[in-house]
Amino acid sequence: MTTALNTAPAGASRLPAMAGLGLKLQHAEEILATRPELGFVEIHAENFMVEGGPRHHWLGRLRERYALSVHGVGLSLGGMDPLDEDHLTRLARLVARYQPEAVSEHIAWAGFGGRYANDLLPLPYTPASLQRLCDHVDRVQQVLHRPILLENPATYLRFAESTMEEADFIHKAVRRTGCGLLLDVNNVYVSAVNHDFDAHDYITALPLDRVGEVHLAGFDEQADDSGARLLLDSHGSPVAEPVWALYREVLARTGPLPTLLERDNNVPALSALLAETGHIQRLLGQAGQRERRHA
Repeated sequence: MTTALNTAPAGASRLPAMAGLGLKLQHAEEILATRPELGFVEIHAENFMVEGGPRHHWLGRLRERYALSVHGVGLSLGGMDPLDEDHLTRLARLVARYQPEAVSEHIAWAGFGGRYANDLLPLPYTPASLQRLCDHVDRVQQVLHRPILLENPATYLRFAESTMEEADFIHKAVRRTGCGLLLDVNNVYVSAVNHDFDAHDYITALPLDRVGEVHLAGFDEQADDSGARLLLDSHGSPVAEPVWALYREVLARTGPLPTLLERDNNVPALSALLAETGHIQRLLGQAGQRERRHA
C-alpha cells in the first residue's frame, strides 16, 4: 500500500533558490580557492559509494562551503525487480554522512534479472508500472527517512501499452508517494521534439508546486532512420536557447527555484561553466523581482 508522506511542498528539498553546479573533481580545488557564487553543488551518488579516498576528501571540504544535492542513477526505481537493498544501504550511508539538502533519482529502470544495463531506460506508463514505481519510492523514503525528488526522463521511444501520458504518470507518482519533482527542462525539450508533443502543455500538466530542483543541460542533435530530427540528452554542450526559453517559462509560473547546470561530457574549464551558472542566477534574480512586484 502506497502512503504519502506528510510534507510541505518544499519538504523534499532544502536547497537555496540559486544556481548550482554538478561537481567534477578536476574543478574542486579551483572552486575551493575562488569560492564562486554557487548555491549548491551536486554529485552522482554512485561515484561516492566508497569509504574514503580523494573523492570524499574534496567533497568534505566543499560541503563546508556549499549546500549539497545527491543525485542517484542506479536504483532502477521503475524496474520490475525488487530494489537492490545493498545499493540502497550504501546510498543511505552516503546520505547520513553528508546530510544533503536534496536527494533525487530517475523515473527509469536499469536492471533486470540480476543484470545491470548501466543506462536509464524508459518504462511504459500503465497502472502496474506506476504502482511498482510508487512502491519503490516508498521504500527508498522509508530507508532514507526523507522524501526524495523524482526526475522526469528524456525518452526516445514510446510504448504501445502505455495508458497514461507521461506528465499525468509523474503527477500521480508524486501525489501518491509525497515525493518532490526534479524538473529537468532539457529532458522536457528533448522528449517533446522526439515525440512531437507540446512542451508547454507538458509543463502545465506537471505538479509544479512540488518542484524542489531544476536541471539544465545541453543536447546533441541527430536524425533517425527516417531522417526525422532526433535529440539526445548528452550533457556535453552548453544549454540551448529553446531550453533557456522553457526555463524562463517555468520560472514565470513558479518563481525562483534551485537550478543545476549539468555537464558530464566534453567538460570545459570552470570559467565556462560559471558563465552559464551566472546566466541562471540572473534569470533567477529577474524571477524574484517579478515575484516581489506581484506580491
